[in-house]
Amino acid sequence: MANKKLLKRLKVKRRVRKKVFGTAETPRMSVFRSNKEIYVQLIDDINGATLLSASSRDGELKSGAESKIDVAAQVGKALAEKATANGIANVVFDRNGYLYHGRVKSLAEGAREGGLKF
Repeated sequence: MANKKLLKRLKVKRRVRKKVFGTAETPRMSVFRSNKEIYVQLIDDINGATLLSASSRDGELKSGAESKIDVAAQVGKALAEKATANGIANVVFDRNGYLYHGRVKSLAEGAREGGLKF
């Protein structure tokens, strides 16, 4: 069962990545979601380099009483703060084959609240 889910997500990911491309001025904001954690990177696809990253594993973001959706929103805000400090205001959102729902949606809304535009 899990193998079918993974293959379906990878198929959707390939379809989305045909259209989504990041540059140094407007990097691609790529999300990875595991069962416990959530990770996000700003990627320059021209040079193949990761510009910034944030995750729920960062020490100051994690506290035991919050839900994973709240932690995802904090990760989005933390990435937005790092991006604005480095002069990045616009990004292209790459949901990486995941549904825009739950933690992925919360991360995106947190990044928007932090000042990123996409």
